[in-house]
Amino acid sequence: MTHIIIWIISFLAIAGVIIRPFKIPEAVWVVTGAILLVALRLILPSEGLTGITKGTDVYLFLTGMMLLAETAREEKLFDWLAAHATRLSKGSPNRLFLLIYLVGVVVTAFLSNDATAVVLTPAVAAAVKAAKVDKSLPYLLICAFIANAASFILPISNPANLVIYGSHMPPLLQWLSQYILPSIFSIVITCLILLFTQRNALKGKIETNIPIPVLSQGGRMALFGIAATAVILLLSSTMDVQLGLPTTITGILTSAIVIILAKKNPWIVIKGVSWSVIPLVAGLFVIVEALNKTGVIRTITSFLHQSTARSVAGTAWGSGFLIALASNLMNNLPAGLIAGSAVQAGYTPEIIKSAVLIGVDLGPNLSITGSLATILWLVALRREGLTVSAWSFLKLGSLIMTIALLFAIGALWL
Repeated sequence: MTHIIIWIISFLAIAGVIIRPFKIPEAVWVVTGAILLVALRLILPSEGLTGITKGTDVYLFLTGMMLLAETAREEKLFDWLAAHATRLSKGSPNRLFLLIYLVGVVVTAFLSNDATAVVLTPAVAAAVKAAKVDKSLPYLLICAFIANAASFILPISNPANLVIYGSHMPPLLQWLSQYILPSIFSIVITCLILLFTQRNALKGKIETNIPIPVLSQGGRMALFGIAATAVILLLSSTMDVQLGLPTTITGILTSAIVIILAKKNPWIVIKGVSWSVIPLVAGLFVIVEALNKTGVIRTITSFLHQSTARSVAGTAWGSGFLIALASNLMNNLPAGLIAGSAVQAGYTPEIIKSAVLIGVDLGPNLSITGSLATILWLVALRREGLTVSAWSFLKLGSLIMTIALLFAIGALWL
């Protein structure tokens, strides 16, 4: 009976994130679910605390990224970048689309998919506003879909990658040999489908006579901070150092220097950060800790080993698609934690690990609650006064995710 109650509370918490009844923020549903699990003694307070502490690196990473993004936004860095991108498009909506898409690939690869949601979304919103496009949604959808489609190019491209491999992360060159082809298929297929489905909204001319604003000293410092963060994250990944602390340090230092140069009140930047994301993630870790008590990891591990003994290829395909769907039911961060524990519990062929990782990374393109990056994207959209319904995203995501996942997992055999 205890296990059933844990599953019910977990399901309702995730459902609250998906549906957002009465427009109550996502974090409220997850935190309420986590508190109920502890208050009803379904898990001990010490177990809840253990779950929270497991996410320390993620909290630090998000803190640094959100500080960088808010500092850059305050210094009008995104407006400056938007003006340049719009001029380069030369009045072509398709060219602007591809420019934004390529930037999304680079940001995701070197700064992570969460950074794409936090950093790139405001920049794209500024670009389409400057370009005076009739329909801005196709360009903003790029930020959501590329954040997941390009998130297994490098180990640092998605925090979930670290969860799947744990302390057994492959060296960078081995990683590239395993994932470069699946990444290419994922990126190209996602782009082609987005272009096709949004073709009617990408018609007509866009504004080209856009004045390039002068980038302030603080804006230049913010740009340098973002570039430095990319280099530091790549070096940290190469040396097998956790990414959270370096990101936080870089974010805090950049924000502090910019605030001093611009002679601004620090509260302006601090209050602009979407801090509710941190308790949202912490709540998800507590829910995973509770689900662990139901024996779900033992069951998955046993099933995985039995299935592998029958067919490695079948298990790779099946596990990739199953974890992709599970990531949308409970978010890919907790799904990745559970799957990572299962694949690390015993010997798992590398191709199955790769399929699981691709499912965790790419699967969330199905729905708006599939990954933390997509939730962060929604938060960024709301700041711009825009909304995307769960149903409209699901209709598009079901097409993009399914086809891209088929090609990405298939590429593992090439």
